[in-house]
Amino acid sequence: MATIPYTQYGGIWKLNAASAAQGAGTWAPLPVPHLYVWGNNVSGQLGLGNTTYYSSPKQVGSLTNWSTGAVGGSVSSGFTIAIKTDGTLWAWGQNNNGQLGLGNTTSYSSPKQVGALTNWLKVVCGNYHVHAVKTDGTLWSWGNGQLGVLGLNNTTYYSSPKQVGSLTNWLNITATYSAALATQTNGTLWAWGQNNNGQLGLGNRTNYSSPKQVGALTNWLYVSGGQYFVTAIKTDGTLWSWGSSQFGQLGVGNTTSYSSPKQVGSLTTWATISNGAYSGFAIKTDGTLWAWGLNSSRLGLNNNTNYSSPVQVGSLTNWSKLSSSTGSSLAIKTDGTLWVWGGNSSGQLGLGNTTSYSSPKQVGSLANWTTLFNFACTQQTSIAIAKT
Repeated sequence: MATIPYTQYGGIWKLNAASAAQGAGTWAPLPVPHLYVWGNNVSGQLGLGNTTYYSSPKQVGSLTNWSTGAVGGSVSSGFTIAIKTDGTLWAWGQNNNGQLGLGNTTSYSSPKQVGALTNWLKVVCGNYHVHAVKTDGTLWSWGNGQLGVLGLNNTTYYSSPKQVGSLTNWLNITATYSAALATQTNGTLWAWGQNNNGQLGLGNRTNYSSPKQVGALTNWLYVSGGQYFVTAIKTDGTLWSWGSSQFGQLGVGNTTSYSSPKQVGSLTTWATISNGAYSGFAIKTDGTLWAWGLNSSRLGLNNNTNYSSPVQVGSLTNWSKLSSSTGSSLAIKTDGTLWVWGGNSSGQLGLGNTTSYSSPKQVGSLANWTTLFNFACTQQTSIAIAKT
């Protein structure tokens, strides 16, 4: 049967005149985004009003305006921060360090709005800290401030968002276990927090409690944090990494740690990156998927071998989006299907079981997945958005 052409009118789809004349009906509902969660729920981080673990996707409420978000914390203490399409900020889960930004340390197992502002744009979570960028380009942090990870020039804990400096040109952000990095619209890269493994890329191992510029280059674009290492893509499509590399997670062909950026190979076709705790993953502009670092079934290569340089996962060329955590990964293909692999002790793969898989497995049969939440490198919780 041929596909019926629709034209969108507000919140519904209307059949084009030619199709309507063929008696195919007049109206059809417009698919809308719903929030789905699964996996570890020890702290209520799934937002379902309980602390029950789920090994298959469960919808969070009935709202259809979720946009993006991140999961933070550890295996024993998780929390979630999310942004809606109206720019409001929401939080739930463990809150012992004020990481929910609600002005208290009370934990919640269902979504609670953070303040009343409607200009939140991007958010990432670390162990017990959160960083967010607003639509005006300002940078905000809250939660556990030890080691200066909040970038507020102190080590104080804050239970509500605090602005980092006064700049209005922050662009992309990432968080490691106890550090954070961000790019600005001028292409510069900045870092702060814990630096014991050189993960700040500053050429030393000194902790900093306020943002410090990494070198003088102005072509940094994306950055992704692992447990104690960082990977970044420049505007020229090259891939760079630094920090701890005991498992080869820097991808530079050895297990040497570096405190300043090192280029991974010489290719200029890297498009998307996402680091696990001790593993790196990336998608190239040709849609191929690559992995390296600690394996233990988490690289998707159908083996347990560690690799210190990127290795292609299968031969497909339709990978689109990617998100990795402690020992598991999620990816969306260009056809909208969702695929997972790695550890599954908490049901975080969403396959209806707790079996680990060393190669990608499809989650259900839906082909309408659009967004993956960013996961802290110590998490076993999965959250994604699908249009249903």
